[in-house]
Amino acid sequence: MASPITTWEGAEAVFTFADKPAVVFGIFVLSVIVTVGVIISTYKHENHSYIDYQE
Repeated sequence: MASPITTWEGAEAVFTFADKPAVVFGIFVLSVIVTVGVIISTYKHENHSYIDYQE
């Protein structure tokens, strides 16, 4: 059985970009753009679909 981790000694960053705030910020901005794009696309699609059923 493995012993529990009790110290941060010897710990290293797993991601190669963890020490680069610009890359982390870029990924954040990209995820926000994708999320907002999906919301806008869904809104437009639902409005267009609803128009087809109005009298």
